[in-house]
Formats: sequence, C-alpha cells, structure tokens
Amino acid sequence: MNKPEVPASIWSNPIHFAAFGFGAGAIKVAPGTFGTLVGIPCYLLLQHLPLTGYLAVTAALFALGVWLCHVTTHDLGVHDHPGIVWDEIVGYLVAMAAAPAGWLWMLIGFGLFRLFDIWKPWPIHLLDRHVSGGVGVMIDDLVAGVYAWAVMYGIAVASGVA
Repeated sequence: MNKPEVPASIWSNPIHFAAFGFGAGAIKVAPGTFGTLVGIPCYLLLQHLPLTGYLAVTAALFALGVWLCHVTTHDLGVHDHPGIVWDEIVGYLVAMAAAPAGWLWMLIGFGLFRLFDIWKPWPIHLLDRHVSGGVGVMIDDLVAGVYAWAVMYGIAVASGVA
C-alpha cells in the first residue's frame, strides 16, 4: 500500500500544520515517531503543572485534536493520513501523566507509547478500524497512551519510585 503524499497545504494552512505536528508529520520515514518526539518539549512545558492542571491541558489538547484531525482528514480526503501526528503528541502526554521526573522516564514513556501505538493491542486496533473522523484519529492514541501509562506506573511502583 502506497503512503499518501504529504500535502502542500500543511505549509500554508495553520490547521493542517498543527495536525501534522508543526511539520514533523511531513517527514517521510516514521512520521508517528517524529510526531511523538514533538510531544517531548510539550511535556517539558507541562510537567511542572499540578496533576489536575496537567490533565486539564491534556484533555483540552485532545479536544482540539479531534477538531484539527477532523478538519484535516476531511480536507485531504484521507482518513488518518500517516502525517497527521497531533494524536501522537497527545498520546505521549497521556502516557507521561504523573510520570516520575527525569529523562529516563521520558524515554521509557516514549518507548512504551510507540510500542502500543504501533502494536495496537485490543481494543486499540478495533478503535483504529471502526471509529472515524477526528475522534477516530485521536482515540486509538489516547488508549495507547493509557496502556503506556499503566505499564510505566507498574515499573515505577516495582522499582520503588512511585
């Protein structure tokens, strides 16, 4: 299956630009991984918020993502174009909710989120295939983020960090 081309509109349409992770999704190899990398500076900006504030901002970014992804998929005529990576940014933020401090934990969260996002265990695969529109683009990464968070929390508890 051929990957759809990266539309020129991502450089001229601010909605498409945001949905494509501020250009990270335009990278032809592993756009989801590069989109997740954009999540790291976002996390660094949010990590010092109280948990309720962090979760509120993450929820707002999820809601914004539903709209961004809906508009962009509609405009492009492609459901979940591989370059749309706003969902990876938010999924990573979900994975990092209440994470222990430090680069090691940021890398663990990154790896676990990418694992679940690519692997798509139940119900992620089901959601990815059967939910459409902006919600469909966002929901599978939300669940992948929750799975990554749960595993990382388990690691933190087992190691005595949490």
